[in-house]
Amino acid sequence: MAAVPNIISKQVYSTYEKNLDKEVKEGPMPKHIGIIMDGNRRYAREFLGDDINAGHKAGEKKIHELLDWCLDLDIKYVTVYAFSSENFSRDEDEVNFLMEMAEGSLREIVEDPRIITNRVRVRVLGDRSKLPDYVCEAIDYADEKTKDYDDFMFSICLAYGGRQEIVNAVKEIARKVQDGDVLPDEITEDMLSKHLYTSDMPDPDLILRTSGEVRISNFLLWQLAYSELYFTDVYWPGFRHIDLLRAIRTYQQRVRRYGR
Repeated sequence: MAAVPNIISKQVYSTYEKNLDKEVKEGPMPKHIGIIMDGNRRYAREFLGDDINAGHKAGEKKIHELLDWCLDLDIKYVTVYAFSSENFSRDEDEVNFLMEMAEGSLREIVEDPRIITNRVRVRVLGDRSKLPDYVCEAIDYADEKTKDYDDFMFSICLAYGGRQEIVNAVKEIARKVQDGDVLPDEITEDMLSKHLYTSDMPDPDLILRTSGEVRISNFLLWQLAYSELYFTDVYWPGFRHIDLLRAIRTYQQRVRRYGR
C-alpha cells in the first residue's frame, strides 16, 4: 500500500511545480542569475557513502539540468561558481579530479544540441595562469566553438576570486594612467566595470547560493552591488526545478530601489 501515497505525493508535487512555473513565467524575469553551487562534498557524505568525487559528478550533472531550466525560462545570462581561487588549497587528488572533470565538461557541453540550437555562448571566467594547460586548451576549444553564439551566455567561474578580479582591473587601469592614456579624474565605476571579466554582460539581478551557507565567498563582489540575494538549505546536487522557481518568485516579490 506504500506505493499509493507515493503516487499521490508525486502528483501533488507535479501539480505544484506546474502552477509555480506558470506563476513565475507571468512575472518579471531576471536577465542574469549568478549561482554559488555549494554542497557537493556534504551531499556525498550524507547520501553517497562519503565518495567526494561522486558528489562532484552529481553536481556536474545538475548543471545540465540547470541549463535546461534557464533556457526554458529565457534567462539570458547564467554565471555559475564552479571552482574558486581558494579551492586550490584542497587535497591534491580532489583538485586534480575537479580539473579533469572541468576539461571533460567544457569539451562535452559545447557539443550539446541545446547549446547549438539555442546559440549559447560558453565562457570561463577566472585566472587562467592558475589552471593546467589541458584545462586552458579546453577553454579555448569551448570559446572557439561558441564564439558566434549570442542568444544566451553561460559563464563558468574557474580559478576565480572576486577580489583578485578587481585588483587585476585596477592594475590595467593603472597601466593606462602610467602610459598617459587615462587621467586619474577620468576613472569611473563604468570604466572599472569594463575591465572586469564580465564587461560584456549586465550585472546579476539575482545571486543564489545552495547548501545553507549565508555568505558570498568572493563571488562577483563588484557586480553584485545591487543584486538580490537568495539562500537555500538544499545541497547543490539536490537542487530542484522548484528550488530555482522559488528563488525567482522571491526575486519577483522584492522591490528593487537601487538605493533610491
